[in-house]
Amino acid sequence: MTTTSPRMRGLMVLTVLGLLTQALPACSQPSPETAAAGEVAASLEEVPGTDLKRITLNEHAAGNIGLETSATKRDAKSGKLTVPYLAILYDSEGRTWVYTIAGPRVYFRQSVTVERIDGDVATLSDGPAAGTTVVTVGAEELFGAELDVAS
Repeated sequence: MTTTSPRMRGLMVLTVLGLLTQALPACSQPSPETAAAGEVAASLEEVPGTDLKRITLNEHAAGNIGLETSATKRDAKSGKLTVPYLAILYDSEGRTWVYTIAGPRVYFRQSVTVERIDGDVATLSDGPAAGTTVVTVGAEELFGAELDVAS
């Protein structure tokens, strides 16, 4: 069995995201109701003192993405913080992130430091507090919305 480094995995994810951003817009068109109302799927709010943005999804967009979440936990043996590996995102510079929930349909990208990956669990040396809800499915879509890759 071969293993892929986290950096290489991150580059692969970004490559796939780049390809999807080119192909997916042609796959669906906004419904007439949405287009007529001029409703925006996601609004972005700058977070003072950072380069990050808080993402607020409208109800329709939140349902379409099919977001799933999980809570960060402390490992019983080591006491280290863990998250499902699905929650980890890699940016183009190899930095690691998770999306946390900041309110109803409001998401915030938070930096994490991955110490180890064991199967489907990432052990963190730095990240959100134990019990924090993180996005496990749909985080890539949030990342794309935050970086505004569709425009």
